[in-house]
Amino acid sequence: MSSRSSAGIQPVSPERKWRAIVITTLVLAPAFWAILAGWVAAADEGTAGAQPAAAIAFGVAVLPFVFIAGAFLSQHPNAPGAAARAMGLALLVGIPVLAVAGDGVTGLVAGVGAGGTVAMRRDEGESLKARVWAVAFASAYAFVLVRIAGGIALLSAPVFPLTAIGLADHLSVRRAERDAVASTSSG
Repeated sequence: MSSRSSAGIQPVSPERKWRAIVITTLVLAPAFWAILAGWVAAADEGTAGAQPAAAIAFGVAVLPFVFIAGAFLSQHPNAPGAAARAMGLALLVGIPVLAVAGDGVTGLVAGVGAGGTVAMRRDEGESLKARVWAVAFASAYAFVLVRIAGGIALLSAPVFPLTAIGLADHLSVRRAERDAVASTSSG
């Protein structure tokens, strides 16, 4: 198990981990879309559409629950602390990425992904480094998708950060298992 998990805790099954990712993504989607709708309405400066402040406030108010859901559903041994660290990390990463990328989608993918790396429980063989690279790839993909596909990226982008973490964990575990088999067969 990872150094942060408690001794004696069984690893989370892949089915349970993916269920946690799906449910957490379902919590994320309305928050993600509300924040983006608020930013679009604020930039439009028209009277039609969502009230920018209300939409952004709703999305930001739901974001902590995304990390709470991720931490508890993945059975993180210190779920409340992990959720709090995740929210701080989401802001610490998301705001600068938003400023550099110049679009909200990339900033939200990077911020939620960064938070998800600490909110979601990490078991034996699951690498933090792999999670970070997966979130960086998901953020870069969102950045490119926004420039190529435009508005359609708004619909699919909430799926990117947590799915990237799940894929990174899956591949890390497979690599660790393959390395263990190779070391036992050569030794």
